[in-house]
Order: sequence, then C-alpha cells, then structure tokens
Amino acid sequence: MVLAQYKPTRSQLLQLRRTRRMAERGHRLLKLKRDALIVEFFRVLERAKTLRSNLAEKSRVAEQRIAIARAIEGSIGVKSAAFASRDVPTLDLKTKNVMGIIVPKIDAKSVTKKLEQRGYGVITTSARIDEAAEAYEALVEDVIVAAEIETTMRRLIEEIEKVKRRVNALEYRVIPELKSTETFIRQRLEEMERDNFMRLKRFKAT
Repeated sequence: MVLAQYKPTRSQLLQLRRTRRMAERGHRLLKLKRDALIVEFFRVLERAKTLRSNLAEKSRVAEQRIAIARAIEGSIGVKSAAFASRDVPTLDLKTKNVMGIIVPKIDAKSVTKKLEQRGYGVITTSARIDEAAEAYEALVEDVIVAAEIETTMRRLIEEIEKVKRRVNALEYRVIPELKSTETFIRQRLEEMERDNFMRLKRFKAT
C-alpha cells in the first residue's frame, strides 16, 4: 500500500476506518470458519481411520475366503461362479453440503446380493463360494464409503488451506497496512492542525 496515494483528509480517514473494521470483522469470521472446518476435518478423519482399519480386516478375510474357495472348487470353479453374476453394482452419485463445501454422497445399489441373485448354481457350488462372495460384497461396500470419506477429507483440506491463506493475508498484510495508513493520515492531519493553529496565532499577533 503506497501511503502517498492517500490524501490526508478526514473523509479519507473515516473511509479507512470503515475499511479496517470490515477487514477485522471478516478476519474474525474467517478464523471461526477455519476453526470449524478443522474440527469437522478431524471428525471425518476419525471416521476414516476406523474405516481404513475395517477395510484392512475385510480385505484380509476376503482374500482368506477366496483362497479357501480356490482350494476346494479350483480356480476354474471360482472363475465360473464369478462370471455367472451378470448384475453390475450401480452407484448413485449425489452431493451434500458440509460446512459450506459441496462434497459427494455415494449411494451404492445392488452390491450385497441374496444367494439366489448371484447367478451361479447353488447346488453345484460349495458354501465356500458363498462365503467368498459375501466377503467381497462387504469389502466393496466399504470401499465405496471410503471413496466418499476420502473425497470429503480432500475437499475439507483444500478449503482449510484457502481460508488460512485469507486469514493470513488479512492478519499480516491487509489489516496492518490499513492501520499504518490510518496512523499516517491521522498524524498528517494533526500536523496540519498544528500548522494552521500556529499560522492563526501568528496572524493574530500581527
């Protein structure tokens, strides 16, 4: 901010005061928003940690069950059961508002199926195939939820960084510059008043 571009007038001083107060009010509001976003981020983070732990466990169980199914049915039997399913899981992608941020909301349909909906013959396959299918269906459901949570976290981080930059710009550049300019104009006005007073005093003395 170049001080010389501001004329030392009372109207300019009043305008600067209004601008500074608006900047300070905006700074307070942005700090509140930043703090609320951080709280929300850590809430989502806790959910993400729990989900990641569940994903790791469900992935381990699914791999274990598919390995047992291959041992009993053979690779060809497992592949035949997998190819028998014709239904492709569908995702309904919507949005929701979290602290003023638009994040995805994913509704998964037709992921978990009943035994007769999987397409393979119940009589010709063992229960191990069913157990493996159930494990992978549960895993896919959690993967979909994880995608929603991870995207929400990423959007929250982006917004927190954006708000932090605005807070810092106001706190360390805009508001100090407005204050220093306000001080400069006030001091110039005081000097001008003293000069006028001295001129008036000399004029009366003559």
